[in-house]
Amino acid sequence: MIRPKRSTGGLTERAEHDLVGIIRMPESSVSPVTSILRRIVWAVLALFAAVLLVYLDRDGYRDVNEDGISFLDAVYYATVSLSTTGYGDITPASDSARLINIVVITPLRVLFLIVLVGTTLAVLTERSRQAFKIQRWRSKVRDHVVVVGYGTKGRSAVSAVLSDGVEPSRIVVVDTDQAMLDAASLLGLVTVHGSGTRSDVLRVAGVPRAKSVVVAASRDDSAVLITLTAREMSPNAQIVAAVRETENVHLLRQSGANQVVVSSETAGRLLGMATHTPTVVDMVEDLITPDEGLAIAEREVEESEIGGSPRHLPDIVLGIVRAGRLYRVDSSEADAIEQGDRLLYIRKVTPAED
Repeated sequence: MIRPKRSTGGLTERAEHDLVGIIRMPESSVSPVTSILRRIVWAVLALFAAVLLVYLDRDGYRDVNEDGISFLDAVYYATVSLSTTGYGDITPASDSARLINIVVITPLRVLFLIVLVGTTLAVLTERSRQAFKIQRWRSKVRDHVVVVGYGTKGRSAVSAVLSDGVEPSRIVVVDTDQAMLDAASLLGLVTVHGSGTRSDVLRVAGVPRAKSVVVAASRDDSAVLITLTAREMSPNAQIVAAVRETENVHLLRQSGANQVVVSSETAGRLLGMATHTPTVVDMVEDLITPDEGLAIAEREVEESEIGGSPRHLPDIVLGIVRAGRLYRVDSSEADAIEQGDRLLYIRKVTPAED
């Protein structure tokens, strides 16, 4: 029997700042030009504030020429002070001017340097911001979707989940390929770098509090181990797993998967159907593509529909979900709609092409 790997003091015991680079929170994309313009604006504002303070208190400053401090002198003094050049030809003489230099000009000097030449500091600031966002996310994330594996199957699963209206920030992708994680991050998804077969990685991804877990591993043995570990962490989560071979379906179900999809057989059936009924394949593709044409959807029954037959509804009903079990529309259990039922029906996503 395959047993889940247990954590031995790994990721789950790390502080948030140690998880930066493992967990990646989505960022709003800003162009380099916009970033530079923002830095220039902040630098000009800092310079203007310093000029204003110096000019308002110009009587407290001493010029080597002893002809008073003009506005141009104030600009000159603020510029050389914030840039740390400091020629010393204009100096604060009064107690108030010196106090302003200590309390205001010095912090402005630091801000000025950070804005213009603070590339290294910007990196450190970004890391601290990521750590704060990770801490906030880990404390609040609930009922999210975890997708383990971001290959072809994982990407398609994410597209389907997004089409159902789930916010990208509520989807967590786990993978060992950084290129895949970068692609997921561009969509606004939260990413975790690591192997889904490790329990500490799944804990960091929030599997114990997840609503659904999609297991889209490239190997069936990995899928079994991931499913077993995820079910141990989250007894009530909806776990959906994909396998290549039919003979491994029972292993996934014994490991705790609610639904198992055999990817190779499904693709094979479509290929076989396409040889003699290609239009049927087109319709199947249309139904399982959630963002265009027709799509299979699920909804709650309305009060006026209770007691009636699903065959007489305006929607094309395929089946009834009752107490977690699916009944096809042609079965005797689906003759009448009951309170609490849910309907599987065909929903129009986009209008038909002319």
